[in-house]
Amino acid sequence: MQERARATRRSLLEAAAHLFAQQGYAGTSVNDISARSGRTSGSVYFHYASKEGIALAVVRDGFATWPGLATRYGDLSVPPLERLVLLSHEIAHALSEDPLTRAGARLWAERDAIGVRLPDPFALWTTAATRLLCQARSRGQLAAHVRPAPTARSLVRSFFGVCALTEALEGPHALSGRLSDWWHLTLPSLQRDPRPVRVPARAPGGTGTAGCGPPASGPALTARTGPGQADRPAYGT
Repeated sequence: MQERARATRRSLLEAAAHLFAQQGYAGTSVNDISARSGRTSGSVYFHYASKEGIALAVVRDGFATWPGLATRYGDLSVPPLERLVLLSHEIAHALSEDPLTRAGARLWAERDAIGVRLPDPFALWTTAATRLLCQARSRGQLAAHVRPAPTARSLVRSFFGVCALTEALEGPHALSGRLSDWWHLTLPSLQRDPRPVRVPARAPGGTGTAGCGPPASGPALTARTGPGQADRPAYGT
């Protein structure tokens, strides 16, 4: 019975996530969730009590995977700023393709219309970005004027703004390219020695499970070291 209950809850959660991502909170009813999941509306209320309850569960379930994602980018053999850029592409990939992540982001944006307090995802990413910037500073790779904590806060807010506006104006398929444009502008201001950093459109393997170093080939961000100087590989690559 416990296994059956878990399967029912999961099917309801996935159905709700797809609908919330596509239609938003106000545009999704309990009957819609029931119809998509193949369960009765009574089953929805039994497991989640209300539409607000299932919205909260969707957000929590989507955000629950994010600490693990941040942890995967702890490989000290990869330069910290490179890990920061790769992590941002991984998050953008989830925001464009993972239903639970997409639903969680949309529900958080619509939080004023939902009668429960939703968790704040930005503290985690600000902490992760601060840690990577501190590591870059300890290696002498961060520009002298850059203060890790306030810079991380600005980067996280700017990043999510780029993602939200790109999706609204161009659709999720454009996120990777626009994020690369943003890093072209942003990265040189962070670097002590603004050398180019190879930045794949997505982390190796698509989901980041294969590590976080740059692939052997693929698109890269480049920045010149000075007037008349040719582009050169980042970090000795």
